Amino acid sequence: MQFNLALCKLWTTRTGRAKAIMGHRKRANSLCHTGTVIWLGNRRGNLSDWVTQRWVCATGRRVSLAANPWLDGPVGGTREIGKHFFETYAAERNLQPVREGVRGLIPDFQRLKDGDHRLKTIADEVKQFYEQTSEYDLDVWSEWHGLFKPLGRALSLIFSRRLQQLNVPLSSLDSAKGMTSNVDQMRDPTSNKVVQTAWIRELLATENVVYAGSYSLCTIPGQPNCCIKVVFPLPNGNAIVLMKAETNADGALLLKSVGTKYGDAGFYFVVHDGSGTIWAKYVRSFQEEIRVYPGEQDVVRADHTLWFWGIRFLRLHYRMRRQAAT
Repeated sequence: MQFNLALCKLWTTRTGRAKAIMGHRKRANSLCHTGTVIWLGNRRGNLSDWVTQRWVCATGRRVSLAANPWLDGPVGGTREIGKHFFETYAAERNLQPVREGVRGLIPDFQRLKDGDHRLKTIADEVKQFYEQTSEYDLDVWSEWHGLFKPLGRALSLIFSRRLQQLNVPLSSLDSAKGMTSNVDQMRDPTSNKVVQTAWIRELLATENVVYAGSYSLCTIPGQPNCCIKVVFPLPNGNAIVLMKAETNADGALLLKSVGTKYGDAGFYFVVHDGSGTIWAKYVRSFQEEIRVYPGEQDVVRADHTLWFWGIRFLRLHYRMRRQAAT
């Protein structure tokens, strides 16, 4: 009897300790996953985000947004960005969301080609994809350079999963079940023109948002012709990718975020202070190229390559397949 009581007590004690240890591990994993270890309040947000913003302010340019409209774009709050960001964004700015009918990232592709006769040779299939993006299903495959993959995992843990933004697939299994592709246009009710198009892509396997960005066309100081502007909202600011358009003899569209100085095409971190002043950091070391070209029947493909300090660290391949008519 006494032996049974002692055994029962020992089991209860060990079980309690085991549950406590598992509880501590679960809470630790949760903290690492959400990135909310150090919260600085609703205005400054998470410590890791705030430190990044201070770096942009310390090393970037302090300029007026009114004098640099090409750096304007959706600004995120200090918590999650996520797939519903642009619903709130449109409502706050009295923009009419357009979710029915055929919707494209570039509603009128001719605007991109105007002023650059070289772009007239771009294949019709590529043009149709950009004007009718909502009519295509999307698949993606990723390949990381071995040395950079741990860095990608670290950025995912610190920023991407918590913010639900820029969750680039870390392995082929992440994208094995496919990817959603939601195209929501935002129309100015006064002019009745589409001013921005939101493209939200989410991995079905992980339910992580890969990209939640707005697409539009703009002109920039360092580029005579129109550029494609992609804005990814981030806490208290955004990341802006400005891509100049070129073409190949095979009809492919080449989009390059490559330059040498502020005002050129490339990658910008922007922090807003809420009063019309911004800090903009041109990250010359970070460069991208996207090659979009016709594939097999009813398919358009894209090769997306990213470099850091001239070293290729990530390749993405996209298959955009036109949906069957219903």
